[in-house]
Amino acid sequence: MNPNKNRYFIGIVPPQLIYEQAFQLKEYFRDRYQSKGALNAPPHITLHMPFEWKPDKEEILVASLVNLAKTLFVVRIALTGFGCFAPRVIFISVPMSNDLSSLHQKVRLFCRNELGLLNTDYKDLPFHPHLTLAFRDLKKPAFAKAWEEFKDKPYSENFLADRLCLLKHDGKNWQVFREFALSVFNH
Repeated sequence: MNPNKNRYFIGIVPPQLIYEQAFQLKEYFRDRYQSKGALNAPPHITLHMPFEWKPDKEEILVASLVNLAKTLFVVRIALTGFGCFAPRVIFISVPMSNDLSSLHQKVRLFCRNELGLLNTDYKDLPFHPHLTLAFRDLKKPAFAKAWEEFKDKPYSENFLADRLCLLKHDGKNWQVFREFALSVFNH
């Protein structure tokens, strides 16, 4: 990590009600299973992995994302049940839709072509949208117990993702730094 650069990522932060539900679940994992890492960021769906950017070029980044958002459309996001990346991560599942896949692809291509960012996906794995509740600090024995508790637990919500969020690391946690309204509908 370069001390002369700030860290950012691009994501979707859910509306207040779902945000609060997810945050309470993160606190539950902290209290019950000693996994607090997910509390370092607001509930979100990552569209572009963390990247570094020079502070003196921050307004260029923001202006670029304003322009990008004007070309993107509002997307309905479904949240259904829970999933995991064994043996450490538990999340609220976000089923892939054509609209969400298209949004991710457009953000990814824009970041690569216009911003020169190459780390669009985590370890070159395919896009797997989710809201993380328990993070890599979840110990394997705790994961087994937590997954047993959550694997069949029902959860169902949905929302219109009407903005992109640029999150910035403040040295301790990720914070929503800027929001960019998306175009209304793809019709």
